[in-house]
Amino acid sequence: MPAPLSILGISAFYHDAAAALIIDGEIIAAAQEERFTREKHTAAFPVHAIRYCLAEGGLLVDDLDAVVFYDKPLLKFERLLETYYAHAPRGLMSFLKAMPVWLHEKLFLKKLMRDGLAEVSAYDRKALTLLFSEHHLSHAASAFFPSPYETAAILTIDGVGEWATASICHGQGSSIQTLQELRFPHSVGLLYSAFTYFLGFKVNSGEYKLMGLAPYGDPESAETLGFVKKIKEHLVVIHEDGSIQLQQSYFRYATRLRMIDERRWAALFGMPRRLPESKIDQHHANLALAIQQVTEDIVLQMARNALALTQEEHLCLAGGVALNCVANGKLDRANLFESCFIQPAAGDAGGALGAALAVYHMHFKKGRSPQAPDGLKGSLLGPSYSNEEVNKMNRKQGWDAQFFESETDLVKTTAELLADGLVVGWFQGRMEYGPRALGNRSILADPRTPGMQQTLNLKIKFRERFRPFAPAVLEEDSGSLFALDHASPYMLMTAEVVHSARTALPPQFKDLPWQEKLQVGLSEVSAVTHVDYSARVQTVDSHRNPRFHKLLLAFKTLTKCPALVNTSFNVRGEPIVCTPEDAYACFIATGMDALVINDYLYLKQESKAH
Repeated sequence: MPAPLSILGISAFYHDAAAALIIDGEIIAAAQEERFTREKHTAAFPVHAIRYCLAEGGLLVDDLDAVVFYDKPLLKFERLLETYYAHAPRGLMSFLKAMPVWLHEKLFLKKLMRDGLAEVSAYDRKALTLLFSEHHLSHAASAFFPSPYETAAILTIDGVGEWATASICHGQGSSIQTLQELRFPHSVGLLYSAFTYFLGFKVNSGEYKLMGLAPYGDPESAETLGFVKKIKEHLVVIHEDGSIQLQQSYFRYATRLRMIDERRWAALFGMPRRLPESKIDQHHANLALAIQQVTEDIVLQMARNALALTQEEHLCLAGGVALNCVANGKLDRANLFESCFIQPAAGDAGGALGAALAVYHMHFKKGRSPQAPDGLKGSLLGPSYSNEEVNKMNRKQGWDAQFFESETDLVKTTAELLADGLVVGWFQGRMEYGPRALGNRSILADPRTPGMQQTLNLKIKFRERFRPFAPAVLEEDSGSLFALDHASPYMLMTAEVVHSARTALPPQFKDLPWQEKLQVGLSEVSAVTHVDYSARVQTVDSHRNPRFHKLLLAFKTLTKCPALVNTSFNVRGEPIVCTPEDAYACFIATGMDALVINDYLYLKQESKAH
């Protein structure tokens, strides 16, 4: 019997560094480096994530058949040089700053990777097989190969890889063929990030905030309609096949150290760039809505083109723009495809997994047997901790906890706390891979509780008041609350709250300032209902996450409500918690009332009195 084929995938040096391990095509482990170092979106070589992946697989570096990086730095360097040459002499300062970094670091990536692996453990450098996958192929492979489809159209959209900023591919069995590419400097991801910057949020992390602000815009106002018109007339030309052209005179990312020409943007939109942390006015929300609508239009056009080129019934999505769950929801409701599979770690972190899978199937030419519901194991691919380890921590730190011998008693007690209006940290099993907490590193609450959205934003997450929260709902009961006729296990799609669950709006609700709209309960699950009646739904089944499913069942038994607020177990500016120590520190530092780690329950004194 041949030895198992082990491949380690790595993404690093740009943002969202990660590692992933596959053995004979099975995904064994995957994690972002930020979870271990506690530096959000870290680009550092993922030493800790690699150590974890190898330990999970019982391997050493010398046991690996290949190590693969998620993009090709020489192609990226070529793009950099050609871009500067084309725009010379503009961008000279940016060029002079970038070149030393590239010459001393990025062009010597093989040495950097070999040195990084040496930090993991000693190994035979001469025996190491080091490979490189193209960036958008890594994205495409991360979505298609774990999908349940034998064949599918594949759409990848992000900022930029080497040259490509979007691609349409055709996945068939164990092969992926690239059919079309959109190339730098024309990029949907960079267009969206430019608005993220102009509206005062941080590029590469604040795009969620822009998406969350957009529903507070007024879709019928003359200002919003005017913004959409200006975007399409001055900033971006959208072609029938979904490809775009950005008017480069308004942008600076190609050759400068800034995203945009702020002076020209201010003149175009009649407002200056919003400074970070400053007041958000209605015109900011209207502009957020305008670019969200334009982005949705582009994604839909690209998907139509993917359908025309492949004639496939199924679609796979990846790349950072695939995390735009509002656009995904609109695409789903367009019914272009019979079904859609979106990679939950759709950004650069997922490239580590895609690179490993691409090498396994396309370099080593190994066959593929699609799995139902998919091959991602619920995206629960990170570290777990035993009760023994948790108990050792309790004894060492002197932490008071109640241990439950019975899982039934644990979930019943937790459900009772939630039904009483308490906020509970929920730490179970293996950590999630990707940006979403899916019930193993989650903060949970009762979605029916008035004011719960504000409580969570201000006292738990320490973040902007307008940010929405997602519901986790029993898959079998999702239709009772949300207009969704299929599973959505990875919280990557919005759906509307059904009319029967909505509450009557006060007169002139539409004309209220956006801040006042926050105070209005829109449905019987108001904490997870956004101002436009949308919700970013996670359906929970007993196959992917049995304990979380049991907790939702227990909560439903008590309250008749099959859903909970599910937000990531972290505070603003920090990564999702990884270890029990991380979870306890977050619990103590916030307004959380209770914490459940495996079979242990921790209560604050005031919660005990409650």
